[in-house]
Amino acid sequence: MPQLTTAQYDALEGAIIAGTRVAIWRRGTEYVVIPKRLYLAGGREIVEATHPTTGHRLTLFVDEMDAVEAVR
Repeated sequence: MPQLTTAQYDALEGAIIAGTRVAIWRRGTEYVVIPKRLYLAGGREIVEATHPTTGHRLTLFVDEMDAVEAVR
């Protein structure tokens, strides 16, 4: 189970506060999303996000993420 670094958590939390995009890699797939909130449910951290173009909602589990990077 991969763990995010402190810098990756900072990028994720900063994007939630600023309403900016992040790139999240999970199982070889890149998701560019706008994270809305980070919360804990059932003992797992969850990122609720939206797709920047379509507006579709996505639920991503932090423990399944391989990497997170701020999109500039």
